[in-house]
Amino acid sequence: MGRGDGGAGGEAREIREILERAAEGGRISPEEALLIYTRAPLHALGGAADTVRRRRYPDGIATYIIDRNINYTNVCVTACRFCAFFRAPKHEEGWVRDVDDLVTKCGEAVELGATQIMLQGGHHPEFGIEWYEQTFSAIKAAYPQLTLHSLGASEVMHISRTSGITVEQAIVRLRDAGLDSFAGAGAEILTERPRRAIAPLKEPGHVWLSVMETAHRLGVESTVTFMMGTGETNAERIEHLRMIREVQDRTGGFRSFIPWTYQPENNHLGGRTQATTLEYLRLVAVARLFFDNIAHLQGSWLTTGKEVGQLTLHMGADDLGSVMLEENVVSAAGARHRTNRSELISLIRTAGRIPAQRDTLYRHLVVHRDPTLDPVDDRVASHFSSTALPLVSTT
Repeated sequence: MGRGDGGAGGEAREIREILERAAEGGRISPEEALLIYTRAPLHALGGAADTVRRRRYPDGIATYIIDRNINYTNVCVTACRFCAFFRAPKHEEGWVRDVDDLVTKCGEAVELGATQIMLQGGHHPEFGIEWYEQTFSAIKAAYPQLTLHSLGASEVMHISRTSGITVEQAIVRLRDAGLDSFAGAGAEILTERPRRAIAPLKEPGHVWLSVMETAHRLGVESTVTFMMGTGETNAERIEHLRMIREVQDRTGGFRSFIPWTYQPENNHLGGRTQATTLEYLRLVAVARLFFDNIAHLQGSWLTTGKEVGQLTLHMGADDLGSVMLEENVVSAAGARHRTNRSELISLIRTAGRIPAQRDTLYRHLVVHRDPTLDPVDDRVASHFSSTALPLVSTT
């Protein structure tokens, strides 16, 4: 017999009731989320999620951003099993970029219309709070218009340990040096068993969330992510969502939820991406229904492909992320999808939505209502930047 009275018929009625309640804005439980994730018909699930999206954003606009992911070092002591980017301290392929190089990269991004910089890197054993303060201050002095949406809870923990200061002190000093908001980097999966399996040296999921909660309390908002497909169960996927929603209930500081899929090349974890396209799309839809307290939902074209990214716009997503002028970390593990501004605009428009360029706060900068006025600049495109620039030091 299935769930509820009447076996399969009872389960079907229960699923319909959950989808209807969620579509109308009602809260669903983790148990209900697991049921619809695993058992709801795909079209009904996507339809309910799209209903929530349309109610939240009746203007029919879907957004994108122009930014650059800049890596300041690949030296890292955390050694996550899924990461193909890091090198251990003293490794001959380890490198560090100096502040002048980072500022130059920011200038290149500004020239191409970027409004946001995601500064990220390994957990270098010698990088304490002073290094980040110097770097952020230099970037802000040169380009005050750039939003520094950078680092994440894992970097805060590393800085705190390296500098012998509290998490709160680290966040305040980063904020005062120019950090505008935290990226959702390092969340991976917050559920204990799979997180320990893929990142045993990284802080536990509840600690990651506690850092973000502290940041939100100090006025530094963030995004939150989910890397799915490393061998976690369906229940563990939903548990990841539950942990996030509980913090969001208290802080309201997560601006968006960004799920993406594990890339299996060139790392110690290996294997394959254990999340099918349908599993990914279903997770996007469930997230839109479950996160009644998170405003935005971003689909990933980088790890799933542009066509799947476009499909997320029919499963509750209201944002297609970044043109991504530079990205090295995920691409090192096998992500090979590339796009440009014109293509992202086209993907959004052919999905029946109105494209708009946004900033980090999701404010619309340019709404592309008239296709004849679409911007054309072949340089505004994603690419995998060479790391073969002159390096100031190796460690």
